[in-house]
Amino acid sequence: MRIRRTITALAVTLTALLAATAAAQPTTAAPTTAALATAAPYCGITWGSGDKTAGTLSGAPLVEVRTGRHDCYDRVVFEFDGPVTGYSVGYGETYTDGEGLALSPYTAGGALLRVSLRAPAYDDEHAATVPYRTGEHVANVLRYRTLRDVVFGGSFEGYSTFAVGVRATLPVRVFVLAGPGTHSRIVLDVAHQWQE
Repeated sequence: MRIRRTITALAVTLTALLAATAAAQPTTAAPTTAALATAAPYCGITWGSGDKTAGTLSGAPLVEVRTGRHDCYDRVVFEFDGPVTGYSVGYGETYTDGEGLALSPYTAGGALLRVSLRAPAYDDEHAATVPYRTGEHVANVLRYRTLRDVVFGGSFEGYSTFAVGVRATLPVRVFVLAGPGTHSRIVLDVAHQWQE
C-alpha cells in the first residue's frame, strides 16, 4: 500500500512539474489551415508527395541515368533506347528486383522514393544496357539540396527498380519526354522545400 501511495505522489509531482515547465515556455501558435492555404507555394510548385503512376510496359531498354540541379528542385533522368511511358514512383521501401532485398539500409537520405520503371535494363539477348549492378550507387549527388542517393535495384521480367534517397518527404513530379532522336526519358523532380 505504501508503494502505491509513493508512486501516486510521484506521478502528481511529475505532472505538476511538467505543467509548470510548459507554462514557462514561450508558445508559438501553429499555423492555421487558412494561413497554410494562403501561403505561396515554393517556386509555384503544387505537385504534392503522393504516388505517381502512368503508362504501360515497354521493351525499350534503359541506357542511362543522370541527375541535375535546378533552382527549385533536383532531377533524375532515366533515358531509354526507344519509346517508354510506364513508371510508378512513391515514398516507401524499395526492394531489389527478383530478390526482394530492402534497399533502405544501403541508400542515403531521410526519405526513400521507390522508382519502378516499366522497361528492362537489358537487351533482347539479356545483356545489361547500363554499366551498374544491383545495389550500386549510380550518381554523384554531392552539393545537391534534395537528392542524397540513387541506387540501382536491378531489372527483372521487364521492370527496372531504383531507390532514390532524398533529404525528406518533399513534393515530387514525374513526366515523360520524347527524344533525343528515337530515345525517350522519364524525368523525376523532387522540390527543395514545401512552402516559401
